[in-house]
Amino acid sequence: MLEEFKKFIARGNVVDLAIGIIVGGAFGKVVSSLVNDIVMPPLGLLLGKVDFSDLYINLSRTHYATFEKAQAAGAPTINYGAFLGNVVDFFIISICIFLVIRQVNRFHRQKPETHRPVEPETKSCPYCMSNIPSAATRCPNCTSHLIHIRS
Repeated sequence: MLEEFKKFIARGNVVDLAIGIIVGGAFGKVVSSLVNDIVMPPLGLLLGKVDFSDLYINLSRTHYATFEKAQAAGAPTINYGAFLGNVVDFFIISICIFLVIRQVNRFHRQKPETHRPVEPETKSCPYCMSNIPSAATRCPNCTSHLIHIRS
């Protein structure tokens, strides 16, 4: 069983998957920091000094002055400010993945082959006007000799 596990782990696609998950997790943290620390504060300032992380709906009957106090008291809340931040995270990550996949697809495109002119497969018999193979030296329909005729 240990040998099978070693073979499984040593396969290239398992290692690639592990690397992808690790890099993806790190990338997600960077994007979350970008959104929470760089994008949302100026956006909140433009919208009247709003801190999106403090936006919530209190579902309890008790009033709390801040989100932190409601959270510390264990009050049920709908945290739509955090949700908005996660939506922005999602869009930024989606755009980045789109750009990466688009670039990878450009790298994988092959140069178009140069097309040589295709010689016709048939020619017309000048005597009976029927289509015959280009290499024919005699018409199969009228039995005329076609040695002097070029396509």
